[in-house]
Amino acid sequence: MSGLLKEQPGSQLFTVFGQPRVAVEKDDATGEHTVTMEGVDIYNPVDNSITPTGADKVAAWFVDSDYDGRTFCITQAFFPDRTAWDKLARALKDVLEEDAFEAFSGTVSLPFAAGKHGTVAVKVIDPRGNEAMRVQSLD
Repeated sequence: MSGLLKEQPGSQLFTVFGQPRVAVEKDDATGEHTVTMEGVDIYNPVDNSITPTGADKVAAWFVDSDYDGRTFCITQAFFPDRTAWDKLARALKDVLEEDAFEAFSGTVSLPFAAGKHGTVAVKVIDPRGNEAMRVQSLD
């Protein structure tokens, strides 16, 4: 079989590794937390490079506000790529609630209280469909 397959970087199979860039803040007055999604960095092992994606180009991101370390349960979902939302807004015209629309297309989560596990997980889907997750303690 030697020599039957071409050795080209584009024909290699690999697993994509990524790391969302997030900031978790606690409001001392209310004790609630918010997550700011800043983007996602995807590592390409074929050419040993990191491709950064800004928050405005992320296809979707999700928050599990009480991650147990095993199962990711979506408690908040956001879709910051405004091009898709703009098409939806035009189709819905006056049916759309502008405040809700802004919240779902943002890069800052809604406030949430720490759960019994004291951990938040953020899952990000980049424009190419790659999925990356970051887990952070709320302590």
